[in-house]
Amino acid sequence: MGYLYLAIAIVTEVIATSALKSSQEFTKIGPSIVVLIGYVISFYFLSLVLKTVPVGVAYAIWSGLGIVLIAIVGVVVFNQKINIPTIIGMLLIVFGIIIMHLFSESVKH
Repeated sequence: MGYLYLAIAIVTEVIATSALKSSQEFTKIGPSIVVLIGYVISFYFLSLVLKTVPVGVAYAIWSGLGIVLIAIVGVVVFNQKINIPTIIGMLLIVFGIIIMHLFSESVKH
């Protein structure tokens, strides 16, 4: 269940962060509500994750995948441009998460 909760935490954090841009500094009520609810849900599920996954591992996955997903949202939804160094950096994050998950003794399989 830990990794299911982690997936929920990541997705809701990405939704909240995406809405943060749309909230226009909390001047738009709809996106502002999405931000608040999204972060509350995200942190709640992240707290559940910590019952079964070490905090360092959970946070690395949560933040790393969040970075990659929000960058994709930026490109797709907000028409932001990314370049080759950005893509390489995000691939390194993903590979780091994979390596950590596959080879770290602190990750419970």
